[in-house]
Amino acid sequence: METPSLRDRLRPLELLGLSAVIGLFTGLVLLLTTREVWLAAIGFGVAFILSVVTIALLALSATPNADERTDLDEQDRAGH
Repeated sequence: METPSLRDRLRPLELLGLSAVIGLFTGLVLLLTTREVWLAAIGFGVAFILSVVTIALLALSATPNADERTDLDEQDRAGH
């Protein structure tokens, strides 16, 4: 079995990083408009969780390209 590439191993961190940036932006906007730290923290948490769920669902709905289909077919043949 082939080990995953560095890009494949870091992909979840990229998705979490993007979600953190979205959450930070939301929290910063709330902090600058309301001056309430607790409200900004709640906004950060809500935005972070919603963006993680949304990005994960979008990643699951993406159709695999030709290389990924070949890998999936090879895994199916090796498993049976």
